[in-house]
Amino acid sequence: MNKKREVHASVKDERLVMKRRDQMIRGAVALFKKKGFHRTTTREIASAAGFSIGTLYEYIRTKEDILYLVCDSIYDQVRDRLQGMDTSQGTLESLRLGIAYYFKIMDEMQDEVLVMYQEVKSLTKDALPYVLKKELEMVGMFETLIMRCQENGELDIDSHHVHMLAHNIFVQGQMWGFRRWALRKQWTIEEYISIQTDLLFSGIKGYKTTVGTGGER
Repeated sequence: MNKKREVHASVKDERLVMKRRDQMIRGAVALFKKKGFHRTTTREIASAAGFSIGTLYEYIRTKEDILYLVCDSIYDQVRDRLQGMDTSQGTLESLRLGIAYYFKIMDEMQDEVLVMYQEVKSLTKDALPYVLKKELEMVGMFETLIMRCQENGELDIDSHHVHMLAHNIFVQGQMWGFRRWALRKQWTIEEYISIQTDLLFSGIKGYKTTVGTGGER
């Protein structure tokens, strides 16, 4: 159930398959954002990708295949970029930097995050568990960051709170994408990161912040 789903292609050239599917994914993201998955046709996706409907079906079999490829690609991009976080130091500063790093990824991938949250419910039953498992693996990266702080005595927090805090961080980062219509009217991404980090840390024993007019700590 949690294994990668195979999307069949009649074309045997793997490099060409990857190239065409990347074009397909980029076209589909723009269309899904505008019209939604169910109202978008495969012909429209083919046109947005720059090739014919016949060519499209050489690389996928169903429209659901395209949605799966979109979600899988988005999670892979986020996961790969999160590999740049330093999970070894175990300091509050490294946790703060990790949160900022992740939030900025969410800022840069706003359209993709929005599409994923709008349409993930439309994934087929065989694809959904695999895609959701990838999200939990990324949450696990933040659990590692938090546990390093716990092990170093930087945070006084039990395992249940570690798990919940990791989920909170993950969701707060994604919120910048699916609530941007309201959030960007009041805050820049830098201000959002600062406020959310203070809110997340304010409930953790071992973290203290001094609030001043300049936001200094």
